[in-house]
Amino acid sequence: MPETDHKKDLHLYLQDARDAFLWKLEGLAEYDIRRPLTPTGTNLLGLVKHVTGAEAFYFGDTFGRPVGAPKLWIAGAAEPNADLWATAEESREEIVAQYRRVWAHSDTTIESLDLDARGRLPGEAGHELTLHRVLVHMVAETQRHAGHADVVRELIDGTTGLRSGADNMAPGDPAWWRSHRDRLERVAREASGATGGVR
Repeated sequence: MPETDHKKDLHLYLQDARDAFLWKLEGLAEYDIRRPLTPTGTNLLGLVKHVTGAEAFYFGDTFGRPVGAPKLWIAGAAEPNADLWATAEESREEIVAQYRRVWAHSDTTIESLDLDARGRLPGEAGHELTLHRVLVHMVAETQRHAGHADVVRELIDGTTGLRSGADNMAPGDPAWWRSHRDRLERVAREASGATGGVR
């Protein structure tokens, strides 16, 4: 049985999520990558900006390798949620290039340290974390937000899937998906009727 390379596996899943983020921006107008599609303002370009700041914080600052990037709002940004949206002056190209630059910096951290290497979270209450723990955290964080990007992109133009050319979706044309959605709506109404009706 081949030996497992845990660092390589974690790095692979992190890169899969990074690639998904950039694919979710492809083919969209400037308005669509910025527009808020949830009551809390979730938008595609803001998600990219956020994960850029998270990588810089965890793979950079934590291991004494700072890199210029948007600060996470919980780590001293100028205003709440500043890392979750792009100003009109911040271009798509600038934010994407910054993400690629920061992830290259993160990759150097990952490649140069052992999984048991220790870093310290910035701030007074900062505690020690191993690279292994940071990698697990960032895979979870990035995949979680890639899931948000999946939903936001589907709301914008109906594009779904894991990646270009491999969508990982059940086969079906638009009529099939409408029928599927209608079926789920009927089931939801039926189930809620059994517990007191639609709320």
